[in-house]
Amino acid sequence: MSEHPFRAAVRPLVDALGGQLLEPEQAGADDVVLSWEGREVVAVRLPHLADSLDRILADLERRHGMPLARLDRKAKQSVVRNLEARGAFTLRHGVETVAAALGVSRFTVYNYLNRENAEPGGPPPRPEGA
Repeated sequence: MSEHPFRAAVRPLVDALGGQLLEPEQAGADDVVLSWEGREVVAVRLPHLADSLDRILADLERRHGMPLARLDRKAKQSVVRNLEARGAFTLRHGVETVAAALGVSRFTVYNYLNRENAEPGGPPPRPEGA
């Protein structure tokens, strides 16, 4: 039996999120069941947030073609901006996880964040230790 076209259409998105496709009858309480033309076609199990950060970091390494720790300072600052925009630093231990991936200290990550936020028109700088 061939794959339902809707299931095939959402697969790349679910893969990019680090989720898992399931049959609708396998869905748990936290899964999202998607319907097409009034019929349940697929269930999506989303990853835990902490797993998402690891997946995002691995994706950034693939995009840059090298370990993030080998990037130059400007590229590392760009990675931090990208991660901040994606909410990486709202996760518990997000700064520590990113610092380890970049091969820098937590202090350096905070400096990158504060430098970005101090630019004209940007949000106010973060307090120390935030």
